[in-house]
Amino acid sequence: MNRKQRLTLQKIFEKPERSDILWQDIEALFSALGADLTEGRGSRVRVVLNDVRAVFHRPHPERVTNKASVRSVRRFLIESGVGL
Repeated sequence: MNRKQRLTLQKIFEKPERSDILWQDIEALFSALGADLTEGRGSRVRVVLNDVRAVFHRPHPERVTNKASVRSVRRFLIESGVGL
């Protein structure tokens, strides 16, 4: 995991939740952690990490992730055994 991905991970675990995290940075973090990403219908992305599955929606038309999605990503990472 490179410096940018570690910074993204730190942003995800910050409280209160941030609303300025780019979705492409979150996807890059998932890939760096070894997750399998597959495209779903529309803006859906299926993610499997350490046998934990989740489906996320890419934000559109904006590129940044809202606070609710950041909470979902954090919960998914914790369930997958990823922390700071």
